[in-house]
Amino acid sequence: MPTLALARIMYNDNKELFKDIDAARRALRYIEGKTGAPNKKFIPETSEFFMSEHRPRNPYKLPESDETKYEPYFIKAKKLAVLSDVHIPYHSLDACSCALDKISDEKPDAILLNGDFIDFYGLSRFMKDPRKRSVAHELEAARQFLDVLATFGAKIYFKLGNHEERYEHFLMQKAPELLGVQQFELRHLLGLDSRGIDLIGDKRIIKANDLNIVHGHEFGGSIFSPVNIARGLFLRGKVTAMQGHNHSVSEHTESNMNGDIVTTWSLGCLSELNPAYLPINKWSHGFAIVDLNDNGKDFHVRNYRIHKGKIL
Repeated sequence: MPTLALARIMYNDNKELFKDIDAARRALRYIEGKTGAPNKKFIPETSEFFMSEHRPRNPYKLPESDETKYEPYFIKAKKLAVLSDVHIPYHSLDACSCALDKISDEKPDAILLNGDFIDFYGLSRFMKDPRKRSVAHELEAARQFLDVLATFGAKIYFKLGNHEERYEHFLMQKAPELLGVQQFELRHLLGLDSRGIDLIGDKRIIKANDLNIVHGHEFGGSIFSPVNIARGLFLRGKVTAMQGHNHSVSEHTESNMNGDIVTTWSLGCLSELNPAYLPINKWSHGFAIVDLNDNGKDFHVRNYRIHKGKIL
């Protein structure tokens, strides 16, 4: 996250350590190696906190730009469990229980909730059934699920999918004055900070060694919907990658003219398979376990399919 945003969190949680937010920001900039050349010698470039910072080239004195940096989010782990499209409170108890049984056996040191963890049905732009569960109920159910995940002792990462983005879009349209108010941020409503859960937003690509992980909505809307979701991911990304979003388990492998192999995977969901708005579909339950090598590059993906509460 941006240094200033992180400094605000540091200051709010540790006011006895910092005089003000700027003091927390200066401390961050120091360990990131951004406080000038004399101090850089104390922060080795091999440090995980070091960040190179270059001044933008502007010889023509063009006006200030609001351009944002789009950078990947790096996950460091030895074994990563990836759960996608839980869609609480429309999750499948059988599929979720099966996935959690496997997590209990495998004992990963990190769990990635790869988007659409919450459905936010009540905030959808589509026609809504007023008899469905309220947004307040969805949030409470999500917090209960996060408490269960915490019992496994793994670091949890929470990536925003298109369904979580419904919440911010709702604020933008209905209550823009509340945007940026801490008490109304999703991370606060779910208690992510108090649970030690890292939030990944801005449609950022996640890097787990050389594996690229996206939710699947990052490419934007289009009529492009391939029969094999993994092949569609390959055609869009052209790199070894994994996605959720389409609720379908698939794998695709191609090699280039140099003999390099590129494989892509799509994950199944952990939600109901026959919702009222689309009862006939090609969805499947599933999740993945990724074993990561200490060299920071190699990995092995186990893309599991679940059928009737059993891993196939």
